[in-house]
Amino acid sequence: MAASKPVEAPGGGGSGTGLSRWQLALVLGAPILLGAGAVYLWGRRAARRGGKGASERKTPEGRASPGPYSGGAQPDGPGHEEMSPLDRAQAAKNKGNKYFKAGRYEQAIQCYTEAISLCPPERNLDLSTFYQNRAAAYEQLQKWTEVAQDCTKAVELNPKYVKALFRRAKAHEKLDNKKECLEDVTAVCILEAFQNQQSMLLADKVLKLLGKEKAKEKYKNREPLMPSPQFIKSYFSSFTDDIISQPLLKGEKSDEDKDKEGEASEVKENSGYLRAKQYMEEENYDKIISECTKEIEAKGKYMAEALLLRATFYLLIGNANAAKPDLDQVISMEDANVKLRANALIKRGSMYMQQQQPALSTQDFNMAADIDPQNADVYHHRGQLKILLDQIEEAVEDFDECIRLRPDSALAQAQKCFALYRQAYTGNNPLPVQVAMKGFEDVIKKFPKCAEGYALYAQALTDQQQFGKADEMYDKCIDLEPDNATTYVHKGLLQLQWKQDLDKGLELISKAIEIDNKCDFAYETMGTIEVQRGNLDKAIEMFNKAINLAKSEMEMAHLYSLCDAAYAQTEVAKKYGLKPPTL
Repeated sequence: MAASKPVEAPGGGGSGTGLSRWQLALVLGAPILLGAGAVYLWGRRAARRGGKGASERKTPEGRASPGPYSGGAQPDGPGHEEMSPLDRAQAAKNKGNKYFKAGRYEQAIQCYTEAISLCPPERNLDLSTFYQNRAAAYEQLQKWTEVAQDCTKAVELNPKYVKALFRRAKAHEKLDNKKECLEDVTAVCILEAFQNQQSMLLADKVLKLLGKEKAKEKYKNREPLMPSPQFIKSYFSSFTDDIISQPLLKGEKSDEDKDKEGEASEVKENSGYLRAKQYMEEENYDKIISECTKEIEAKGKYMAEALLLRATFYLLIGNANAAKPDLDQVISMEDANVKLRANALIKRGSMYMQQQQPALSTQDFNMAADIDPQNADVYHHRGQLKILLDQIEEAVEDFDECIRLRPDSALAQAQKCFALYRQAYTGNNPLPVQVAMKGFEDVIKKFPKCAEGYALYAQALTDQQQFGKADEMYDKCIDLEPDNATTYVHKGLLQLQWKQDLDKGLELISKAIEIDNKCDFAYETMGTIEVQRGNLDKAIEMFNKAINLAKSEMEMAHLYSLCDAAYAQTEVAKKYGLKPPTL
């Protein structure tokens, strides 16, 4: 499947940078290449270095001693009457700071309260500090409602007060006010130019929680959606030992010409499964599940095949709950063709991976290898799983076994080369990188019609900033697969990184949508770019389109994170006039 969009590793944000996809979408800078089968997203170099440390913002503000009054009058000591109201307020605050540092938070709160009451109302910045300090003391007592209330006062007096905004964000998190928490921490991230790891980690945490909550509800109630024919064909092309994806054999269908109305010739046997296979050849995919169901209900001789084909299309339309019982049944049918059972295990294992259950996924792939050790598909797909789990050496071993069993497997050879390249590149080893790049040249020379080889080579070339040659590789890919929308997306992003040609990039991504209006990767990428252009409403529209097309709950959760991050920016812009830099 050329230039395919990757599945992310469980628990990860999909990048080797330490930043999640929402962070990369928000931060301005050059696109970077990520992961196996990877995706371009945005990230500023400084942010990729990790930004500032995750130091806690616990201490109150201001000196512990009364400054010019050090060793002199305290709020209730001699000379108290001669001090101005502001001086008295500052002295009370400083006394509160001493109590705070000593861990005497109730007394600190009393002092900060006195400072607030003494401070002239026109002294906004001083008052905001007093409220923020009192919030810090309340935080130590875990009085989260009071923390949020005092931080709100502080922010009203000083709208760009980072400490108060961040402290309120943490209070909202404790109070389970996720939306409010996200807005506050988004403001903090923008004010800190996405440089502080602590605030970015909180934003990441709340976005993931929001995304999971929304995706769970949406995915449960979503309408099944058949992917584009191109996606379906690409999916089946990744299997070579898959009985259900093979064409009908001679004798299974009649050789009669189509009738006058153009109806497809019917298969000789009264079999729902064989009719489903014929519909596959005609790309009439909407009828396949119902025909398979007929075969299953009739307990026909192709029942195992029908169960597997129906499960496969349930997975393709994003209905994993319906697919699993069918896959379970095929796997348990000990008298069924072993290749059917192995294929069911591969698909169930891939499903578990999408559901972030890598242990179950690994178990299924290992079982498939045990029952059908000569099945090249098992090693090919397990190799992809190992890449996602960052087990590169094991991935290469699996690709080697796939290649041993099927020396003509261009896809496995290209992906093995990419695995070796990623291992060398992330390890910052120049010589192995050169060896891997030479490997790509060998693959495309040996398999000049393997679009995936050109696509993966292009991604590696982009890493190496060999943009012109990468562009040539994408052109080769497009020549071989002119209807592959994802290649246009990658080529469009290359224009942005290489030539900063926004118009050309958007033109190519729009072309991807024209080719395949169900390409969620194109809508997601368009949304990411619109965020950086400052077109937040347009970005939200694009993310919502991608959400409706997402093929798994995990993918949907990521997309909700992107959408929520963009929405939070719109709210922050309205409230505080804060916007990150734009393209």
